[in-house]
Amino acid sequence: MGENFKEILYQFLTENNLSQSCFAKTIGVKPSQVSEWLKGKASPGYEMLKRISLAYNIPADYFLGITDEY
Repeated sequence: MGENFKEILYQFLTENNLSQSCFAKTIGVKPSQVSEWLKGKASPGYEMLKRISLAYNIPADYFLGITDEY
């Protein structure tokens, strides 16, 4: 635990063999937005975290760094 969102997202994409563009398309954002998150220049807000969690059926706690498991 204790990872920030960019590290959590990078790990999630890597473990699930997802490209930035595929992930972006699934959650309805531009790939450039995902790139900003991965660079740590931005973080998703509440509604976007909710959208990511619902799209992949993963608790928001995982993306918030509260739990290591999804």
